[in-house]
Amino acid sequence: MTDLLNRLTEMLDDLDADVDETIDLADEIAASGDAGLLPRLQAELDRALTDRNAYARELLGGVLAAIGGPDALPTLIRASAVDLGDDQDGLAAEIVDLVQADPKTAAAVLRPLTEDDDLSVANRAEWALRFVP
Repeated sequence: MTDLLNRLTEMLDDLDADVDETIDLADEIAASGDAGLLPRLQAELDRALTDRNAYARELLGGVLAAIGGPDALPTLIRASAVDLGDDQDGLAAEIVDLVQADPKTAAAVLRPLTEDDDLSVANRAEWALRFVP
């Protein structure tokens, strides 16, 4: 799986990479459920934020959500709090899906974030909590 993740990160950095192939590869990695990839996925997501790569944030966020489940919410909320000038539709949908799939766990991991020193993070956590049924 590490080889696939390496390939995905290369494709996310390549402006000429085929979009459908990149999405298919991200889906394949997400479907693997390989929790061993979580630290590397989080590091790559951090790099995407540093590089201001909204496309990479969306795809990596989806993979993180699929593999990490509601425990990935803090990472996804922090990533979502960074304004990269995009609409974040995909990332927002991933967050909402995780909250609604496991409301109890989601609430437990999101509530502490509502008091984060970074107001953007706190606001995104408050937003996500509105989707707890």
